[in-house]
Amino acid sequence: MYTLLITTNLVSGRIELFLTILGSGDYYNMQSKEYSIDIAGKTMTAVFSDLAEQAGGSVMLKCEDTVVLATAVMGNDTKHNPGFFNLTVEYMERFYASGLILGGQYNKREGRPSDKAILASRVIDRTIRPLFEHHIKNPVQVIATVISVGAMDPTILAVNAVSLALGVSPIPWAGPVGAAQISISKGAGGTTHESAENTEFKINDYVPNTGEAGYDLDLVVCGKDGNVVMIEASAMQVEEGRVTSAISQVLQLVSQIENWQKDVITKEGKTKLAMPKPDEDETMIALFKKEIEPKIMTDLFGADSKKRIAAIEDSWVLMLENLYPESQKDRDDLIMRGKDYVDIAINEIVHNAALTENKRVDLRKMDEIRPLFAQAGGVSSKLHGTGIFYRGQTHVLSVATLGGPETQLEIEGMEVRGKKRFMHHYNFPPYSVGETGRLGGINRREMGHGFLAEKALAGVIPNKDVFPYTIRLVSESTSSNGSTSQGSICAGTIALMDAGVPILAPVAGIAMGAMIDEKNPGKYKILTDIQGPEDHHGDMDFKVAGTRSGITAIQLDIKVGGIPPKILEDALVQAKAARLQILDLMEKEIPKPRADISVNAPKILVIRILPSQIGMVIGGGGKTVNMIREKTGAEITIEDDGTVFVTGKNGAAEAAKKIIEAMTHDWKVGDTTQGLVMKILEIGAVVALSEYADGLVHISEIAPFRVQKVTDVLKEGQLVPVKVTAVDKERGRISLSIKDADSNFVKNPYPPTAAKPTTTPSPTPLN
Repeated sequence: MYTLLITTNLVSGRIELFLTILGSGDYYNMQSKEYSIDIAGKTMTAVFSDLAEQAGGSVMLKCEDTVVLATAVMGNDTKHNPGFFNLTVEYMERFYASGLILGGQYNKREGRPSDKAILASRVIDRTIRPLFEHHIKNPVQVIATVISVGAMDPTILAVNAVSLALGVSPIPWAGPVGAAQISISKGAGGTTHESAENTEFKINDYVPNTGEAGYDLDLVVCGKDGNVVMIEASAMQVEEGRVTSAISQVLQLVSQIENWQKDVITKEGKTKLAMPKPDEDETMIALFKKEIEPKIMTDLFGADSKKRIAAIEDSWVLMLENLYPESQKDRDDLIMRGKDYVDIAINEIVHNAALTENKRVDLRKMDEIRPLFAQAGGVSSKLHGTGIFYRGQTHVLSVATLGGPETQLEIEGMEVRGKKRFMHHYNFPPYSVGETGRLGGINRREMGHGFLAEKALAGVIPNKDVFPYTIRLVSESTSSNGSTSQGSICAGTIALMDAGVPILAPVAGIAMGAMIDEKNPGKYKILTDIQGPEDHHGDMDFKVAGTRSGITAIQLDIKVGGIPPKILEDALVQAKAARLQILDLMEKEIPKPRADISVNAPKILVIRILPSQIGMVIGGGGKTVNMIREKTGAEITIEDDGTVFVTGKNGAAEAAKKIIEAMTHDWKVGDTTQGLVMKILEIGAVVALSEYADGLVHISEIAPFRVQKVTDVLKEGQLVPVKVTAVDKERGRISLSIKDADSNFVKNPYPPTAAKPTTTPSPTPLN
């Protein structure tokens, strides 16, 4: 192809001609291939192109107008390895994906990741991480960029896209994995396992605000080879049988997606890099087995094992430093690998002890919960509600704060826009594990744990029309040894009840673990209330929260390639028994929510006005409503349907309510009250019914006899009884009568005696 290029030389001003040979037209064509699959009537399409050609693996995955670009890259630098598998996962939101221009007046770029983006990153990370060989020292980064948001959940699509990007890349990884979402609408039948088989499930039914969508269950499952890799679920007190049935249903979809990915990877995949484990140092192994392993087997079990194991680790590092001279080239790498031996040994010991001896590290029974403690209130009378919960060395303090509707969280994001009236925030300071560290900001772990507890409690928060308060719950993890997120659920429930929030039912949470025989996955032990080495070395961390009636939230993380559904089914049964035991203790401390909220909490009064009156209450530019706020000190929130929430302390709410009611009073024929004569006319008198409404008393309606002159009977500033005789809403006119309100008010004509007041008194209703 020949192209004639005409340019102007800015120095000489001359027009210059260039004849350029660009070569064949193929240079400008995007190279792409597409593969599609139908999932429950929805087409998922993977597009492989050279759009991100320098990434190790990339794919653009589409479904229902949602598009996600996923890339996977492995770095070459192994010198700066942090000592663990260096995987970073980023879920990138773009406002253009929703056709929006968001942000402040001076910045239209996307800022820090939203809560939704952080949680989506965690879902992807928790799904793919167990399928890497952790001896790999190279950094691995996957990025899922949301290009478009349609009718498919971009998080679900991102998990599948990342799986494909890793699968076709040269990065060693034991995938692919499939991900799907399933939901049960409120009222969809089935309360037992058998009847749940006939329940109508909705597949990948994307609703950004799931908690407000009327679902009984919203379940996300990622799986591989018929086993479960990751679960995230929120539920409205759903019985265990319905959950296990839903998991079984969604695994069928996951298998379809996984098999499709395998076929695509076979056609598009690159040769995987060979990254074998480094050869073992026989001298190091012999030293470890002689000096360290026997001590671990002795000191691992029983109370305070954490301190004993820490001392063993320190002595082992000292041995390694003495074993290898400083001049040895690979000394640092050998010492780092040697440190892993302690973890490997503990892993084998805790598995063998559980599988062959029914023995746990702290010598509890397999289904035994650590000692429990619960306290409602008692921290400070200034706080609206507090809860303290202990489970062994896991201690949590939760504080509930109540506010008016104006304190709701405003959300403006790529997917979700609206207001949020219940929030749970979780803090994990370094002192909770006896360490020092940096404070400030929030990390992904804190975000994830806080949101899990929020999901668990959201299903029991009363509706706004029952309890119009905004509720903020903050959980402080003051001591941690296993599942502070579940401790936060328990402490949070107590704090809500102490604050007088009429929750539907108390919620408790428990973390379940499993030790699985690597050679025989059918041989396993379920552990209740995992802690310490069981949490770190166990094969799963299965968090289950719920009420006496059913489950409200589930989260599953694993350390192996997958968990058979049968293990999860058994764990759910064991978790329920533990949950009921915890609820017994909590309800013994506080059987039900306090009858009244704290005196320090604001009072909320609800008024219903006509939608047509909203403009009158707000006033031009908010002038009227701001006047009421300044005059009373109350906060006022007006909704589109005419619901008005008035929030305040020390009588402020009552004062504001009185003003709004007077302003919006709907006067009807037959109403009687005491009004103030504001103006004398020849035909009658204008009488104020309130500060915001008046009417006309015709001269014929003043007395039961003929009145010659209005001033013979009435004077401005005089209080008179009046009755509404007619209302013309189109013209905004009200007709009044004095004689019909009180025929004895005027017996004979008399000169008025009342002086005009300096302020307008509020009329006093007569009936």
